[in-house]
Amino acid sequence: MTAIEFNHKLTSLKDNLHYFAMTLTSNSEEAKDLVQDTFVKALTNRDKFEDNTNLKAWTFTIMKNTFINNYRRSIRTNAIIDTTDDLYFLNLTKESGIPSPESQISLKDIRKRVDRLDDDQRIPFEMHTQGYKYKEIAEKLQISIGTVKSRIFFGRKKLMENLKGYQQNLN
Repeated sequence: MTAIEFNHKLTSLKDNLHYFAMTLTSNSEEAKDLVQDTFVKALTNRDKFEDNTNLKAWTFTIMKNTFINNYRRSIRTNAIIDTTDDLYFLNLTKESGIPSPESQISLKDIRKRVDRLDDDQRIPFEMHTQGYKYKEIAEKLQISIGTVKSRIFFGRKKLMENLKGYQQNLN
């Protein structure tokens, strides 16, 4: 397929791409930006498109992946990064701005219970609560994803058993 044919077929998908972008973003301006980003990526990666394959599916995949990547990027930029030693800003309660003494004791007790877990459960559990994905944990610890999931599951289960008193106090 020549560059002119590719460009013509690509531009003929503009309405379909815009409709799909609207379903993803629910915002007209963001949808237009997403269509434009998709066109740019499709044109710059034209050499990766194989002739006699579905151009519409190919561009929709580009759009979906672009949307997902942009969403993930925006989540990361909106995350609070607390560089204080004791994570002061992340530990503040929303209501008063100062943690209650009861919550400080509870957190210390929960932390002790987490520390008592076996290393094979504690390390994946802590990594997961720190925001690591299962795949990242598996790669770092050089174990399978299934093993990571089961260790986190059993670690949670053991913590819930050890913290039953807290659940009864809350009810």
